[in-house]
Amino acid sequence: MSDAPLAGTPRADGFSMPAEFAPHSGCWMLWPERPDVWREGARPAHRSFAEVAAAIARCEPLTVGVSKRQFDNARAMLPTAVRLWQCDYNDAWVRDSGPTVVLGPDGARRGVDWDFNAWGGLYSDFEADRQLAAALLAAEGMERYRAPLVMEGGSFHSDGEGTLLVTAQCLLNPNRNPHLSKAQIEGHLKDYLGVEAVIWLPEGVYQDETDGHVDNLCCFVRPGVVALTWTEDRDDPQYHISRNALAVLENSRDALGRPFEVHPIHQPGPLYYTPEEGAGILPLEGSHQRLDGQRLAASYVNFYLANGAVIAPLFDDPHDGPAMETLGRLFPEREVVGIYSREILLGGGNIHCITQQVPSGRAS
Repeated sequence: MSDAPLAGTPRADGFSMPAEFAPHSGCWMLWPERPDVWREGARPAHRSFAEVAAAIARCEPLTVGVSKRQFDNARAMLPTAVRLWQCDYNDAWVRDSGPTVVLGPDGARRGVDWDFNAWGGLYSDFEADRQLAAALLAAEGMERYRAPLVMEGGSFHSDGEGTLLVTAQCLLNPNRNPHLSKAQIEGHLKDYLGVEAVIWLPEGVYQDETDGHVDNLCCFVRPGVVALTWTEDRDDPQYHISRNALAVLENSRDALGRPFEVHPIHQPGPLYYTPEEGAGILPLEGSHQRLDGQRLAASYVNFYLANGAVIAPLFDDPHDGPAMETLGRLFPEREVVGIYSREILLGGGNIHCITQQVPSGRAS
């Protein structure tokens, strides 16, 4: 198989992105270690990642990318069923730096390799992450398309039937694709994800350092049905963000003409970064620094749908229980597995951000 990207586009070749709730043949993760992101040498994060990995590995095959220097540590902490892949990368957000797998005729699988610039330059060192998608697809024996725009996997959510959720805050941010118009970006999304309708929500979760990734705000439960981060506190900036998103959804139709059924899930907290947590992070020149007392973009919507399970974040918050109950009602056929994930949140994301599903099919 050639390392060169394919000519044409997925849509022209009959490929499209399936929904996350469709069957998986596996999942990808990366092992955290970057010292300006993860405190105390990433040791607390290792425990959280290992717990997420163990929950996923009970449901589907899991591959974890790991550096040479962390290989033995990861092997000791992860279940034996987890496959380790030694590779180069800058940070552990495989949802954003990794490829998006699309399915074609007869279940053939190919990958979309997006350009990556560390969320508009949030970190200065990201070249290994830019090369990760191509390396991962080559290791998995999948052909790849090279998309002509900067994009992260957490910035869109597919229903598998032609509809995509995004936020204007992220995709239209000048730190991503300033040379492209909204119509041009939408055209590329249709070409590379095989969708017909793009629903533009105004903003993502308040203070989300990804510039408002949609996977922290709103996601598909099934076609025509979405979960939306929510708050009843009128003084919280998230109040108007969520209600503006609801207004768009209520006035939109999906690719098949269906109205949206919206299920609010109340946010935790608000939660904030503590001085003790900041003390364990090594500052590096040119890197994004988190401040004591800074609000964390915590959300229960940032879950991962494994085969037969919902792997969902917990925060030791009064809203944990109601959120897990709502997820149980929304996914009655799946086990809801809650994992305390503050350490992942401190790094800037959550469970959905550190995972990337591989849909069932066959390598093309």
